[in-house]
Amino acid sequence: MKEQVEVRELKEGRYVIIDEEPCIIKSISHSKPGKHGSAKARVDAIGIFDNQKKSIVQPVTTKIYVPTVERKTGQVLSISDTSVQLMDLGSFATVDIPITADQKEKIEEGKEVPYLFVMGRTKLDLR
Repeated sequence: MKEQVEVRELKEGRYVIIDEEPCIIKSISHSKPGKHGSAKARVDAIGIFDNQKKSIVQPVTTKIYVPTVERKTGQVLSISDTSVQLMDLGSFATVDIPITADQKEKIEEGKEVPYLFVMGRTKLDLR
């Protein structure tokens, strides 16, 4: 689920799709239009799922895709070495989410934790 917006409408802290990967925008810089060109914007972002730094340079009038990010809450049902099983508190569906070792220390069975649902993929939103 994604929608199109112009590059000039993007803001820091929002989301954008770069190389088919949803990313959170860390910085945006605009340049003035030149003698024969249009104004450009440089967008620096970090991937939500792969934590890779990505950047693009586009004219500000170019349309770009923005993902629909759903923030949900789930109750922890079980914890394994590499994933956690959550029950969504809205739809009561179960979701398996991969976790890292440091995330595993922060969650407990029976507790409620926030998670993100973006483009058919899920990630824990522990801050």
